[in-house]
Amino acid sequence: MFREFKPFFIIAESPLHPGSGSELGIVDLPVQRERHTNYPKIEGSGLKGSIREAFENLKETNLNSHKIKDKELKNAVNLAFGPEDGEKYAGSLAFTDAKILLFPVKSLKGTFAWITCPYVLERFLKDMRIRGVDLKDIASDLHSLENSIPEGSNITVLSKIVLEEFSFEVKEKSKASKVAKWFAKKIFPQGNSNDPYKYWREKMAKDLVILLDDDFKEFISTSTEVIARTKIASDTGTVTSGGLWYEEYLSQDTILYSLAMTSPIRMKDDAQKGVFKANNPQKEAEKVMDFFEAGLPEVLQIGGNQTIGKGIVRIQILK
Repeated sequence: MFREFKPFFIIAESPLHPGSGSELGIVDLPVQRERHTNYPKIEGSGLKGSIREAFENLKETNLNSHKIKDKELKNAVNLAFGPEDGEKYAGSLAFTDAKILLFPVKSLKGTFAWITCPYVLERFLKDMRIRGVDLKDIASDLHSLENSIPEGSNITVLSKIVLEEFSFEVKEKSKASKVAKWFAKKIFPQGNSNDPYKYWREKMAKDLVILLDDDFKEFISTSTEVIARTKIASDTGTVTSGGLWYEEYLSQDTILYSLAMTSPIRMKDDAQKGVFKANNPQKEAEKVMDFFEAGLPEVLQIGGNQTIGKGIVRIQILK
């Protein structure tokens, strides 16, 4: 049973390819998508594997002022994520599939805008209730925000917005401003000594568009990046047979979210619980979550094509 929950955002800093394998359609290598909505996602198993790899590359970390390194760190990673031989015991750290939250779309004015819809927002609120996050300021009557933008938005052209080749009649609403400012503050928080995300926080607070559910689905299905890849024969300088294929990517600045969940250590012998040993199961789950927060890097790589710079993401834990 999971006892601790920690939401976090995933911000794509380069195009992201959580692959679903080969297909027979126009795109040879599409991204993973939900069956019932066709929304892009990142499978929890792939997300867990990427985060585990980052933890395995740690030299040391801290847990409640205790420095963990070497064999103790390796044992802690196995206890939290599960051993390489999964038949011994299950790990105590799990992740939900990463779901789409905000999707960047080309805009006639303002370069691009982030789009979302009431269904996505309602689903986000439902997931946050699991964690007990208080969102009462933005949780009411989200369907009244269809085709709305924050007050003072920078992307309007004569009371309309133009996204890709489509124009939309929109209204500026104070409730949309509250939603946009909340996400801007949580996804791009202000640092202690400097403010590296000031531009992005201000842009999100102004350039968030809440579309109809069906319009959002259309963009999310047709406005991802599709890139042609080729393999060139070194001796002839021409494309090899079968060396042309198409890959689908989530664009840079796409924002998803997931939940990290922890349970007590799944070992009966207290002596084998290592740094997570505690007086009760709840404390063990809290220690595993503290270990996750302390060791999680701000930047990691998720998905395919790591060697050509794809899948670089920034992680922002929801505070």
